[in-house]
This record gives sequence, structure tokens and C-alpha cells, in this order.
Amino acid sequence: MDRALTSAVAHRWHPVAAPVSDGAVGLLLDRLAPPEGGRVLDLGCGFGEWLLRLLEVHPTVTGVGVDRSAPALAEARERAERRGLAGRVEFVEGDAAAHDSGRFDVVLCVGASHVFGGPAGTLSALRGHLRPDGRVLFGDGFWERGPSPEALAGLGAEPGELPDLPGLMAEAARQGYEPGYGHLSTLAEWDEYEWCWTGALTGWALADAPTDADRAQALEAARTHRRQWLAGYRGELGFLTVVLHGTRR
Repeated sequence: MDRALTSAVAHRWHPVAAPVSDGAVGLLLDRLAPPEGGRVLDLGCGFGEWLLRLLEVHPTVTGVGVDRSAPALAEARERAERRGLAGRVEFVEGDAAAHDSGRFDVVLCVGASHVFGGPAGTLSALRGHLRPDGRVLFGDGFWERGPSPEALAGLGAEPGELPDLPGLMAEAARQGYEPGYGHLSTLAEWDEYEWCWTGALTGWALADAPTDADRAQALEAARTHRRQWLAGYRGELGFLTVVLHGTRR
């Protein structure tokens, strides 16, 4: 199994592929408030669920989603077709860090800061796609406490790689953003996300894996991830999803 397929399978069960509940997703999307006829860009879109939900409640808005994963984009296009949104959204396979299709009223990037080298690089890159006075929906991890050696090992992170929450918000302010609304993921939201991640991969391995090698690799990936979560970063790694106003600089 390659990494793209592993990720696509592991994220099949969770509605938005992030530790955020449906209720919180709805509130965050409501506060983005794209204008009539607005354009929305989702960088690192995965299955495109955040983007598709935004288009569903704003019928004049169009969108572009960008991701490297062909399996994820195939699912995104199927979801758009099923929901009658295919004519209003384009899903592009490619490097989100190199994508350029003009300026947008809203830019989304939830759980994909690794594409841009971390939160600081992500916030800088998102501004380059944003129209004046546009809005960003940014979602990323931070340390709620610690981090302990076990948490760092579980995440495969260096001590200074992720900020704490004040540090993350300070970086957004330094880059000229004003926070409008945010959501801090609860432990229950995290647990639901992680159980979905490991459970989807385990279920696929036991029922749908095409070869014995794929089955073994998927089971080992699920076991490793479960161990890293439960014995490592659970309760220490937080997740912030925040609406940022891209004020004029």
C-alpha cells in the first residue's frame, strides 16, 4: 500500500477527516460567509467534504479543491456528483504548495499544514491566494501541554515543531490576520477521529484488502497508529480550527 491509499482508506469513516464534530463544522462554515458568487479554494482538500458542505449552503459559490492524492480526489468527485455539485467545483490533482489559480474570497486549509512546512508557512501561503478582506479557515495541531517524550515520539515530531495555542494565535496575528471565530477540539472529538482512522483501516484490511501483503501492511499501520495515539500524544495534542479575517496589510 502506498501512503496515499493508506490515508484515503483510513479517512473513509470520519465525516470531515479532522477531529471536529458535525455541529462545530457547521458553525465554522457559517462564519465564513462567502459573498454571492464568491470563489472558495481548499488546499489539501482530501475528500473535499469541507468545501462541498460550504457549497451546499451557498448556492451561488464555486470552488476549487487541490490535493496530491488521486484516491482521495476520486472520492471527492464522486461525492460532488452524488450531491449535485459537480458543476460548481473542480478538484485538481497536484501540489497544493505550487497551485496558482488566482485570488479567492475564502481559502480553506484544515489539517494540511505539512504541505507548507508548518503553521507559519501555511498562514503565509494562504494569504497569497486570498482577496483583500477575504477569510481563511485554518485548522492545525498545537500542544495543549508538554509535549512529553512519548507524545513527540508518537507524532514523530521535534520539540519546537508545533507551537502551543498562544503561540499559534500569535503567529496568525504577526501575519496580519484577525481571528473571527474558532473551535478547540475536545478529547471526545479526538477519540472519535482516531477510532475512525484506525477502525476504517482495520476493517478494510480484514474485509477488502486485495492481497495478503496489503492486508498485513494495513493492519500494521493501524496498530502502529493506535499505539502512537494511545501511548503517545492523546491528551497532549490539541487541534484548533479558526476563521481568520485577512485584513489589509
